[in-house]
Amino acid sequence: MPSPWQRLVAWGHRNLPTRESMEANRLLRPVAHRVLEPGLWRFTRRSVPRGVALGVVAGFLFPVAQIAIAAVFALPFRANVPVAALTTFITNPLTTPFLWYVAYRIGAWLLHSEAATIVQPATEAATGWLHRVTGAFQWLWAQGPSFALGLIVLTSLCAVAGYGASALGWRLWIARKWRFRHEKTGR
Repeated sequence: MPSPWQRLVAWGHRNLPTRESMEANRLLRPVAHRVLEPGLWRFTRRSVPRGVALGVVAGFLFPVAQIAIAAVFALPFRANVPVAALTTFITNPLTTPFLWYVAYRIGAWLLHSEAATIVQPATEAATGWLHRVTGAFQWLWAQGPSFALGLIVLTSLCAVAGYGASALGWRLWIARKWRFRHEKTGR
């Protein structure tokens, strides 16, 4: 009986599109020579860190179509497309509110602006949910510069950290492989 991992790999081989089917696709045909370039799909010591950094940028700065944007970003930078696409999952419904709050706090600290919290009037029961929603939007609109600056700074820091961590991880992985190879041969 095959393991779950083996079944997942077999399912991928059966269902993922082949290079030939992607080249034959009429929508991809005009750009197939560029998108399907083998260097964009290989895992190399240069393309993987680039893919991580671009995936972080696309994941943090674009709330929708992150995977497609990361893949498009990967083309001119010669980054690994699958890594760029997978790295966008760093932002998800669980992590995004926390990251946005951290971005806002960074921006507020850099701009030296501490905004007051949303103050609800005493007649909230009379105004209801609509007043709360509009008050929240007004507060967010007023905090736009702090949030935008913080998001740019946080994105830059995380992209540089991701690039560095993946480059270091790549070097350590290769060093471990070399060490294992030399121990095995006895040299």
